[in-house]
Amino acid sequence: MTLIRRVSPMDTLQTFTTLKPRLFGIAYRMLGTRSDAEDVVQDAWLRWHEADHTEMRSSEAWLVTVTTRLSIDRLRARKSEQEQYVGRWLPEPIVELNEDTPEAAIELASEVSIAFLWVLERLSPDERAAFLLRQAFDLDYAEIAAIVGKSEAACRQLVSRAGERVREGRPRYTVSEQEHNELLVRFMQAASSGDREAMKSMLSAEAELISDGGAKMSSFAKVLQGAARVAGVFWSVEHAAPGHVTYRLARINGALGLLRYVHGVIESANAFTIEDGRITEVYVMRNPDKLSSVPPL
Repeated sequence: MTLIRRVSPMDTLQTFTTLKPRLFGIAYRMLGTRSDAEDVVQDAWLRWHEADHTEMRSSEAWLVTVTTRLSIDRLRARKSEQEQYVGRWLPEPIVELNEDTPEAAIELASEVSIAFLWVLERLSPDERAAFLLRQAFDLDYAEIAAIVGKSEAACRQLVSRAGERVREGRPRYTVSEQEHNELLVRFMQAASSGDREAMKSMLSAEAELISDGGAKMSSFAKVLQGAARVAGVFWSVEHAAPGHVTYRLARINGALGLLRYVHGVIESANAFTIEDGRITEVYVMRNPDKLSSVPPL
């Protein structure tokens, strides 16, 4: 007689709750927006709730597979939407003012910086999935092949191509967290006082600024280049509303960044890349749809 393994509703709920941070981490890395990631995880829960658990060999593998495939489908659909997007498209930032917040549970320390997610936008949905499953979650190629529905050889090629593109777009050198934080504090002080020359001295000569307003806030259609021009952007905000611009330090996707409030209202989240003691990249997220979860001043 064959025994049927029964799984109680409480067990399935506990399993999903335990794995939910990992699933959200996959979906957020794939999609770059909290709302899309939450929708994918919710869809995964609905499928999990309705699934036959008696035949499952691995609950985690099943949920990771469903979450990844849902993310790929959503990313493919969004690619066409992004073609109509006004200006540059940047990820939705995950902002932490307190490291004990629930967001800290999604493995923020591993490869979710705004700069990294910006580079991932160059990849196709399949490349992005294969690369993240291999590099961020350390799955073997047999597991990746089963998830994305391709052969192991094809997945190796996907990861290899993606790796080349990611390496091209990543910083050549990394700096310590202390160095990053100290430079950001000094830059915040200079920005708060409108000291353009001080800001220029902390920016590399080839510094770039990428902004995202989503047609709801003004932004630059192209990447802005040059220390003087980047410093000028921060100076112009202070010059337009003297005495009404406030900067606040916060962790943005795991690294220290700046929240900027104008007249007490969140205006932008600013993430930074630092190399050789200078700021090389500034990512300015101004689209209000992506700032709805940022804490008020």
